[in-house]
Formats: sequence, C-alpha cells, structure tokens
Amino acid sequence: MIDHLSITTTDVDRAQTFYDAVLGALGYPRVYRRPEAIGYGERGRDPDSPPYISIYLCRGTFVPDNRHWAFRAGSPAAVRAFHAAALKHGGTDDGPPGLRPQYNPDYYGAFVRDPDGNRIEAVTHQREDRK
Repeated sequence: MIDHLSITTTDVDRAQTFYDAVLGALGYPRVYRRPEAIGYGERGRDPDSPPYISIYLCRGTFVPDNRHWAFRAGSPAAVRAFHAAALKHGGTDDGPPGLRPQYNPDYYGAFVRDPDGNRIEAVTHQREDRK
C-alpha cells in the first residue's frame, strides 16, 4: 500500500547511526547519504519490495506527535534485533517485543522512539511456534 515514506530529524548524523542500526536489523540497507538526507531500501525495486524510506533534516520546528511508522520484519527474532539496536543507538522503549493479541493473534511487534521522539515499530505476523 505504501511506496515510500519520509521521517524528519533534527540531526542527520545521529539519525544515520540510529537508522543504520534499526533498519539494518530488518534488512533495509542504506543506499545514499547527502548532507541533509539519508535513504534506505532498494532503488528500482520490484512491486513486492518494502517501502523506500527517507530521513530528512527538519527545516522548521520539529514536533514529535503520535504518528508512527511500522516496518515489516521477517521474524520475531528480527523484531527483537530491531528493538535491541534501537535501545543501543539512542532510542527509547515504547513497548517491548512481544505478541499483541489485541491487534490479531499473530501480531508480534516492538515499539520505540527514535532520538528525535518519532514513534517507530517493527512487526511480523510470523509466530515462532508456527514455523
């Protein structure tokens, strides 16, 4: 449904360290870096590829709010790796890895805030006990 998305930051270098770690844990490679932007994903990708993600330097007043971006993970282990990488690289916990049956029986996710306060999540619907 989503082809690409943009997230804002107040510090591109700090964001690169954070997003290299958390998106790397999910298999999203960094594909470019400019002084005011970073890009993750695959260029020239096929229709089933995940969204392309851009991180842009905020030019105005930055106000974190309740928007959030949920990135697809391939397994619960990848969700846990995402969460651990986030905490190690300046993120804060906003919901530890685990099943969230209130969404659906197979929803396994972790929620964090990046160093700017943006809400991000990794989620899979692949349960470890159903491989």
